[in-house]
Amino acid sequence: MRADGNLVDIRHNWRDKGFAINGHFDSFNAGVSGITRSDFNDTIQYASNGLKLGQVQQGDYTYPIKAKMSGLEDSAINALLNSQVWSRQQRVYVPFQQVSKGVELVSEEVLVHRRNRLRTITVNADPGTNDTAGKALTRIKPHIEAIVLPDGYQLEWGGEYESAGEAQAALGQGLPAGFLLMFIISVLLFGKVRQPLIIWLIVPMAVVGVVAGLLATDMPFGFMSLLGFLSLFGMLIKNAIVLIEEIDLQVEETGDMRQSIIEATLSRIRPVMLAAITTILGMAPLLFDRFFADMAVTIMGGLAFATVLTLIAVPVLYSMLFKVSFNK
Repeated sequence: MRADGNLVDIRHNWRDKGFAINGHFDSFNAGVSGITRSDFNDTIQYASNGLKLGQVQQGDYTYPIKAKMSGLEDSAINALLNSQVWSRQQRVYVPFQQVSKGVELVSEEVLVHRRNRLRTITVNADPGTNDTAGKALTRIKPHIEAIVLPDGYQLEWGGEYESAGEAQAALGQGLPAGFLLMFIISVLLFGKVRQPLIIWLIVPMAVVGVVAGLLATDMPFGFMSLLGFLSLFGMLIKNAIVLIEEIDLQVEETGDMRQSIIEATLSRIRPVMLAAITTILGMAPLLFDRFFADMAVTIMGGLAFATVLTLIAVPVLYSMLFKVSFNK
């Protein structure tokens, strides 16, 4: 991340180790004296940080009540060695050194972070002023994933990448039902199957324009791009419906299906193109917004390509499904 040069506020949550007192519990002598490990630990707390007895609440705040050995002018280790351990079974005090194999000051992890119950170290960074999280991830991801991890370690990506993945997964669960409902509505609208089939054959063709736009602007396909891609469906369906409906009206009036396809396509070029151009121009200001830029590029590229494709593919598919021949 530091080698990238464009990331800022690089940090991690791995803290320095702290000191702790290890009393080395002597289980044999403690068992003879009726000392449990809980009694042993309480004595260590009493001679060091204080033994928690309860808590008191004052307003919205809660404060612990602790009992601590008095006269700790000496070190905590010496105070602990000279302390007494209360035996709950025999109801007597036992010298601490009698139930301990020795006291030492050791270093250990003060705060261990866990995620899904696994010990985890999280490394964070923020994109620069003229950068986005998606672009930054695209740059550093191959280099970080090339790091050889020791056995037992694994790497997972979090942050915006994880949030976008969860949002896309939640969104994807409802897409099949939504598409099915839209298809049923289009079938009910025309009362036939071939016209809705033409409409839904046009929709996937917008992928070419979306991919071309994102590659030309070097933008990732993130969550906002996915929203823009889904919003394209409604625009493309609208354009296809306008054109197919006009063809059906021309066929009902003239009865000549071949001429109706030609006349309807020519008559709907202007409204379809104007609707697409106004939408594309309306998305243009969002190109300068880092959050909405990829969505704007997705809509603009997909709609520009799909509009031209609609004017070409719809008449072709209509003539194929209705077996209209243009050969003289």
